[in-house]
Amino acid sequence: MLRLALVCLCAALIGSPAFSQALCDEMWGERNAIYFDAGYCFKTARAKAAFGDNADCRYERIEDVPLSARQRADIAAIQARERRNGCPR
Repeated sequence: MLRLALVCLCAALIGSPAFSQALCDEMWGERNAIYFDAGYCFKTARAKAAFGDNADCRYERIEDVPLSARQRADIAAIQARERRNGCPR
């Protein structure tokens, strides 16, 4: 009986808007950390708050950020998960 209650509780939490938002926030951070490490100059207040003032950034356009094939694959996988979870763009 306890197991059933835990399963129901977990299912409810996973389906909750707060959990979904936390998951989206985590994926957003994971994806943008790749760009940050590669020198992208963030423009949004959210990104600047999360990653700092961008004082040492080098690339104004995201298309110009030099990424390895692995980094591009990681970003694509994260974006696919974001779409599946209905994360805002």
